[in-house]
Formats: sequence, C-alpha cells, structure tokens
Amino acid sequence: MKFLVVLAALALAAEAYVPIMYNYHEEIGIPEAARIKAAEEAMDFDGSRIAGGSQSTLGANPHLGGLVITLTDNRQSVCGSSLLSNTRLVTAAHCWRHRTTQARQFTVVLGSVRLFSGGQRINTNLVEMHAQYNENNLNNDIAIIRINHVGYTSDINRINLPTGNDQYVGTWAVAAGYGRTSDSAGISQNQVQSHVSLQVITNAVCARTYGTSTVVASTICVATPSGRSTCGGDSGGPLAIGTGNNRILIGITSFGHVSGCTRGHPAGFMRVTSMAPWIRQRM
Repeated sequence: MKFLVVLAALALAAEAYVPIMYNYHEEIGIPEAARIKAAEEAMDFDGSRIAGGSQSTLGANPHLGGLVITLTDNRQSVCGSSLLSNTRLVTAAHCWRHRTTQARQFTVVLGSVRLFSGGQRINTNLVEMHAQYNENNLNNDIAIIRINHVGYTSDINRINLPTGNDQYVGTWAVAAGYGRTSDSAGISQNQVQSHVSLQVITNAVCARTYGTSTVVASTICVATPSGRSTCGGDSGGPLAIGTGNNRILIGITSFGHVSGCTRGHPAGFMRVTSMAPWIRQRM
C-alpha cells in the first residue's frame, strides 16, 4: 500500500511538471524586444523576415499585428496578434500579464514587416483577458484588444474566425510573427516578419511532452520537425489556414518548450474553435 502511495505521488509530481516558460516577459519578451530593435537598426533593409521559416513580403500576412509592449515599469516587450475587425484584435493573455509582469500599453503595428518602425502604429490599453486565464499552465490564454478604427488595405486586413468543431489534425497551417528565427538568433540576422507552415497533431501526442494540465481541449498543437517552429517573440500571433480573404484563424501562439524552439518539441496554441463564441461576444 505504501508503495502504491509513493507511485501515486510520483505520478502527480510528473504531471505537475510543465516544461514551458515561467514568466514570458522576463524570460523571452524583454530580451527579445531589445534584440529585435537592435537587429532592425543594424540590418541593411531591402525588403520584407519563426525558426526554419521564410521571410514575409509586405502584405503576405495582412492579418498579423505586431505588439510592442510597454510594461508598468516602462521596460519593453514584444508579442504578436491577429486583426479580427476594424477595431478588434486577438492575442495571448500572457502578452498582457504573466505572473509578476504586467503591461500598461500595447502599440499595435499593422502593415509593416518591421516591428519597431513603419506601418500603422496604434496605442491602446483596452485589453480584456479571459476570466479563466491560468498563468501557470496557460489554459484559456487569450485576450481581446480594442483599437481605434483602422481601414483595410492590401497590407492590412482581417482574418476570419472558424465555425464548427474541426480538430484540424493533419492540416497544414501557417504561423507568422516577428520573433527570433532560431534559438541562437542575434542582431546580425536579417530581422523582419516571417512565417512557417506546420502540421497540426493530436492533443494526445502533444500531452506526452507537456502533460494533460497544459494540453487541454482548448489547446491545439503542431509538430516542429527540422527546427521549423514558432519561436521567442511570436507569442499571441496567428496560426492560420486558407489564403487571401479566405484565411481562417485556428490558433493563437501560446507556448513552446522551455529548452528552445529548434529542438523538435511540439508548439502549443490557443484553439480558436473553443473560444470563437467568447470572441464573437466581444467583436
């Protein structure tokens, strides 16, 4: 009996271990903001740049909104978001608050392949996080951003919300962001918006890495073979299917493995089909 109790305790301890970031802004967002800014300032910019992905030309991801985040202590952090309408975007809740670190303003960047310059730049502090957002395991990791009206152009456009309950397992989807392109990315690398095509996997496979307290029904995960993945600074950005005006948002970049983005571990997203009613109530 005692042996069984010990085994049960070990099982609970294993399940409690979740190999994701502890504090996004301190561990990733703040250093990434400094790196991206320095890289943009250092690069010889000649056009439009997620690990193992491809550089994005202007207008390739018109729904992608960069977020330059001003924290309450005036430090800067970075994230991504997706434009849902002329006045609403959606992002990860941990971009606004994660544990000890709180944002006080987002600068939404639309229609630019660079994060710290260009495009339309809109400041806002009108952010609503999901009431059941869990900062420990990133369940319900979603927030709505309200901005002043922005007009659509060839470089700025909305993305559609999904309907139904498709699990999308086996589907290829495109993640986009302004984050680093490898675990070792430095200021010498070309730093602009980039995107990568990734295949959706089952939650059961994803839970083998992160556990069932992190990977829940409202999570959607992708495989990351050959170093292709979302990476530091891509949090809150889109995972989308379709092309042009038929693009559909199926995921919001939420978490990756604490060891880095090029080690082959699955990447986790907020499953938009689970949150579509919550989002629509706030449009």
